[in-house]
Amino acid sequence: MDKLTIKHWALNDRPREKMVAKGRESLSDAELVAILIGAGNKQESAVSLSKRILASVNNNLNELAKMTIKQLTTFNGIGPAKAISIITAITLGKRLQVESAMIKPKISSSKAVFEMMQPKIGNLQHEEFWVLFLNNSNKVLHTLQLSKGGLTATIVDIRMLFKKALELLSVGIIICHNHPSGKLLPSVADKNLTSKIKTAAETLDIKLLDHLIITEKAYFSFADEKLI
Repeated sequence: MDKLTIKHWALNDRPREKMVAKGRESLSDAELVAILIGAGNKQESAVSLSKRILASVNNNLNELAKMTIKQLTTFNGIGPAKAISIITAITLGKRLQVESAMIKPKISSSKAVFEMMQPKIGNLQHEEFWVLFLNNSNKVLHTLQLSKGGLTATIVDIRMLFKKALELLSVGIIICHNHPSGKLLPSVADKNLTSKIKTAAETLDIKLLDHLIITEKAYFSFADEKLI
């Protein structure tokens, strides 16, 4: 039996028409991906193919975001162009999430830092170390990626950190880095680095407000745990 293509579906079940008639929120993740790829293959519709792609990552969009062009093109019906379309859409979505988070003018809690930085570093497969520079109202003046490392470590140049802090006349800083392993507890190296930065900050009359370890879904706050 031939597959039932999207053009033979009821009008309200076709992804594009459904979006027009009912709005973007009415579409499932698979239907949104189906719009991106446009068509399926000889055996399945775009929606069925999209469902199969999502099923391969347990319907987790964060895992879909990690897929490469090579991985996506293993699916029958997904060539390089369609794979690039999926990756482009996800990348734009992540950038929008980052921009939305970055417009928050004031840091009031460790959770606010997590919400700001998780879209940037929470899903990475390597470690990155970032600094948030704050004024006396706890408003973010600037964010800086201080270093980028491997799977388990990154080297931090403290001199560059405080050079930027002095340039911005920052009175407070928050440091954060990710753990690609998903482990939240700080290592001995994490604790030693935090202590070193805190001591240097106090010398310059700059306050180290917090150090966050960020993973895909959670975070560890040195300040919340009374380690600063």
